[in-house]
Amino acid sequence: MATTEYDVIVIGAGPVGENVADGVVRGGLTAAIVERELVGGECSYWACMPTKALLRSASALRAARHLPGAREAVRGVLDVAAVLGRRDSFASHWQDDGQVSWLESAGIALHRGQGRISSARVVEVTGVDGVTKTLTARHAVVVATGSSALLPDIPGLREAVPWSSREAASASSVPRRLAIIGGGVVAAEMATAFAALGSSVTVLARDGVLPSAEPFAGELVTDSLLEAGVSVRLGAEAVAVNRDDSGTVHIKTASGERVEADEVLVAIGRTPNTQDIGLDRVGLAPGAWLAVDDTLRVVGGGKWLYAAGDVNRRVLLTHQGKYQARAVGDVIVARAKGEKVEDGRWGRHAATADERAVPQVIFTDPEIASVGLTATAAEAAGIRIRVVDYDLGAVAGASLHADGYKGHARMVVDEDRKVIIGFTLAGPDVAELIHAATIAIVGEVPLDRLWHAVPAYPTVSEVWLRLLETYGR
Repeated sequence: MATTEYDVIVIGAGPVGENVADGVVRGGLTAAIVERELVGGECSYWACMPTKALLRSASALRAARHLPGAREAVRGVLDVAAVLGRRDSFASHWQDDGQVSWLESAGIALHRGQGRISSARVVEVTGVDGVTKTLTARHAVVVATGSSALLPDIPGLREAVPWSSREAASASSVPRRLAIIGGGVVAAEMATAFAALGSSVTVLARDGVLPSAEPFAGELVTDSLLEAGVSVRLGAEAVAVNRDDSGTVHIKTASGERVEADEVLVAIGRTPNTQDIGLDRVGLAPGAWLAVDDTLRVVGGGKWLYAAGDVNRRVLLTHQGKYQARAVGDVIVARAKGEKVEDGRWGRHAATADERAVPQVIFTDPEIASVGLTATAAEAAGIRIRVVDYDLGAVAGASLHADGYKGHARMVVDEDRKVIIGFTLAGPDVAELIHAATIAIVGEVPLDRLWHAVPAYPTVSEVWLRLLETYGR
C-alpha cells in the first residue's frame, strides 16, 4: 500500500470540508480531501441548491400574481419540466467535474473512496476498486462527513422504500400524491414545492409545523399550505406504512386515520455520517455525533482530531458549517506554526456564533428568516427578555411590495444589556432582510445606537424603526 503524507487530511468533500482544506492551503500547509460520493456534498446536489431551485419559480409566480398589472400578464401555470430542468442545472446534473477542477486549482489533493481513521493522524482510503491506500497527516485530521436523513423504526417503512430529502430534491417526476412524515424545515419546504408543482400533498406533522421557530411562523406557513390545498394533519403520528403491489403507499396514524400516497417523504431529522469512518480505532463511538470544544477539536479524540459541520451537531446548516470550517482551517494553521490561538468569545479561532447568532431562512410561503434565540429559547436560558412584535404588512414598503402582504416581525431584547438577541421575520421575500439583524446581534449593538440606523423609505426594512418605536426610547 502506497503511503502519502500531508499536513492535514479532511474526510468529506462537501462545502465544509472544501472550506477547511482551502483555509489550510491558504495558510501555507498542504491538504488532502477524501470523498466517497460527489465532491460538493449534500448541499450542492441534494439540499440547498436544488431544493431552492425547485421553490424559486413558484415563488416568482406567486409574487407576480400579487401585483395588479403583473397579475394580468400571467396567463399560464408552472412549466414543471422547465422547473425540474433548472433544478438539474443547479445540481450540475449530479456530476462533480466543476468541483473537482476547483480543488485542483486550489492546490488540494483529492482521494476518492471511503476514508477510515486507522490510528492517530492516519487515514486509510478504500476506493471503489477495493484498493486501499494510506494517508498520514503531520498535524490534523478533520471529520466533515455531514449527516443523512434519519429513518424512524415505523413498521413497514423501510420496505415501502420511502423518499428522504435526497429523493425529493432529485425527483425526475412529480408524484400525483405525496405524503410527508414530519413538520420541520425540509417537510415544510417540500410541501410548498410539490404542492406548487401539482402534487396532492398530505403532511403528518406530529409536533406541528416548524416547531423550533417562533409560533407565529409555523401558524403563517400552516395557513399558507392549507390555502394551497395541502392537507396538514397537526399531531398526526405515523405508526405503520405499507406499499401494496400497485405501488400505492398506505400510512396508518396513531389515531386510526389512513393516508394513501404514491410516494412518502420522511423528514423527521438527521443522523451523523460517522458509522464507518474508523472512530472505534481511536476510542470513539461509531455512529455518534462528535462533541467538540470551541475550536472544533473533538473531545476525547486527541489534539489532532477535529470535526466541523453537521457531524458535530452544533448547528446543522451549510453556512454555519462553512463558518466553522474557516475557524478550523485557521486554528490548525496557527497551531502548526506555533502562533497564538484566539479561542476566547468572538475570537478568530472560536465558533462563537454557533451559540446565539445563527441565521436561517426557510423558503416556504411566506419565507421565514430568523437569527439568534426565539423567545422560548431565551427564557429557557434564563435571560430577562422583552418581546417586541409588529405587523410586517403594516409597513409602507410591504404594501408596495405586494397587495395583501401578510407578515410578522419579532425582536427579542435582553433587558439587562439592552441588546437584541433574537429576530424573526415572516413574510414574502424577507430572506434578504435578515443579515441586518445578524449584524446587530453579533455586534451586540445597543438599542440606543440602533435608533441612529435609519431605514430607507419606503422599504420593508422600515420595520426596524417600527419595532424600536414599539419598544420605546
